Amino acid sequence: MDNYETIIRPLVTEQGMHFANTKGAYCFEVNRESNKCQIRNAVEKIYGVKVQKVRTANRRGKYVRKGRTFGWTPAWKKAVVFLEPDYHIDLF
Repeated sequence: MDNYETIIRPLVTEQGMHFANTKGAYCFEVNRESNKCQIRNAVEKIYGVKVQKVRTANRRGKYVRKGRTFGWTPAWKKAVVFLEPDYHIDLF
């Protein structure tokens, strides 16, 4: 799997910004089939930083209803990447 297929997009949220400023942790939406080693390598290659650890969470899709029809939003995978103390990502 390519590095750019592993990382789908950065998650810029209020909680994510707090983690980035206080703990040096950045949140990303990642491919559901990728594992922690692939996520670590992709972030290191794309952003040029040194990763300390990676935490992942599978997010379940939510039940939605519009009128008489109903369905589910797609499930996705979230990764929280902790960087070494000397590094940061300027995107956030």
